[in-house]
Amino acid sequence: MVAHLSLTAASWWDHSPLFLLLQASPPAIDSAGQAAAFPWLTLLALLPAAGALVMPLLPAGDGDDPRAPRLLALGVLLVDLILMMWVFRQQYDPSLQGLQLVERVPWIPALGLEWSLAADGLSAPLVVLSGLVTLLATAASWNVQRKTRLYFGLLLLQASAQALVFLSQDFLLFFLAWELELVPVYLLIAIWGGKLRQYAATKFILYTATASLLILVSGLALALAGPFTLNLSELAARSPGGSFGLLCYLGFLVGFGVKLPMFPLHTWLPDAHGEANAPVSMLLAGVLLKMGGYALLRFNVQMLPEAHLRLAPALVLLGIVNIIWGALNAFAQDNVKRRIACSSVSHMGFVLVGIGAIDALGMSGAMLQMISHGLIAAVMFFVTGVFYERTETLSIPNMGGLAKALPITFAFFLASSLASLALPGMSGFVSEITVFLGITSSSLFTISFRVITVLLAAIGLVLTPVYLLSLCRRVFFGPRIPALAVIGDMKPRELVIGLSLLVPTLAIGFWPRLAIDFYQASTDALSAELSQFGVQALARLPLIG
Repeated sequence: MVAHLSLTAASWWDHSPLFLLLQASPPAIDSAGQAAAFPWLTLLALLPAAGALVMPLLPAGDGDDPRAPRLLALGVLLVDLILMMWVFRQQYDPSLQGLQLVERVPWIPALGLEWSLAADGLSAPLVVLSGLVTLLATAASWNVQRKTRLYFGLLLLQASAQALVFLSQDFLLFFLAWELELVPVYLLIAIWGGKLRQYAATKFILYTATASLLILVSGLALALAGPFTLNLSELAARSPGGSFGLLCYLGFLVGFGVKLPMFPLHTWLPDAHGEANAPVSMLLAGVLLKMGGYALLRFNVQMLPEAHLRLAPALVLLGIVNIIWGALNAFAQDNVKRRIACSSVSHMGFVLVGIGAIDALGMSGAMLQMISHGLIAAVMFFVTGVFYERTETLSIPNMGGLAKALPITFAFFLASSLASLALPGMSGFVSEITVFLGITSSSLFTISFRVITVLLAAIGLVLTPVYLLSLCRRVFFGPRIPALAVIGDMKPRELVIGLSLLVPTLAIGFWPRLAIDFYQASTDALSAELSQFGVQALARLPLIG
């Protein structure tokens, strides 16, 4: 039996991507990318999955001692995050525009599938963001006592899938990773969620799986529209236009728009957040929504520039609708997490506006907004989980006067709310003002279009402090609930988690170059590529005149 298991393990290793990369000769890389001497990205992506494979060998932990699964997950994710920071500090040059740390070897030749990973300014910051948020979400799951091996194993599997989404340079590999990350999220909501968890999980999987069909069809259509290839760089070099390019663009827009989420495809998000536990909500808001924005930049903008130039005004308008609709919906929510979820819909609208702005400043704002919102939303959902564990309710009318019982928790929630409403000195302000500057300085649009866009987006900026500060007032002030007067405040572990998210928010707010330098070369290059397709000529189209 042992010999059989050894042979099976050896056979699996012989066909594993890491083994193939170590055995293969260095890939031939053109001027668009630099080959990696060691498969660092593969190690980053597969290390959490390796930890998930070890998880079933640990003690079950149900009704016993859950420390082993928890500590294994925390240890693996901590090592992975440290490795990410080292790799992107020592092996990656953010001043270069093209792909770096390129790994490309045949994996399943019969399907044309390659194990192809690489990093650039669009992906590297989001990989680090996903590593940080996933580690902190795992630390926030300290009190999970049921099915701990499965729970922490799913978190590890989710971490690998997230990294592969951002790093994949083969469309089929990207799609497999995109689909893989849906499974852990579905199970995490369906098993550890609230009373309506089955409804929320089913709605999530129906929306996202249906959208995935459009992504698959659009991607394969691009791959077949010439010599067959699934490599993203080769697909981007084709830059198809005309009706074919528009149809592929719309397919990607709807498919990725569900994950962003984009109006009117956003309705799964409040339900998912409302029923998921706080750590899963941290992953949803901090990482999963950013996959939609990243994919729009990677596929819609980079691969289909002509179609993007034609539909950019529509993208800006959709972003404005997101901003206002999400803010108005937030007022109607009496559940804390559902209100924050609607706030996320509103804030991700700035990502759409930045992408639609075309110019380098707008795209820089979109990237910065994804990083900023990932940190801010994660800390807001984390703090919400802190007082939910103590009050056992998220109903706003059933809470009040918590500021006296939970002064530290209140301080964290207020700080994150101020960051979300774009208070100067915090990352939210820098990202949103950069998007505004991008849309106002874009020569693609007429002055009247730019003025109307800014005025409408400003409505969201006015509404955001109203619904967030109103939330703070109703939860932490007002009439005190006697039963909530004696609950304990945040513990040292919770303080570390909260500070790990708030400190980067403040650091980026005071020194935006910390984040901007990470991706600016890539966003500038992407903007320059778009200008080659006649931005000035498009400005005279009647659509936006």
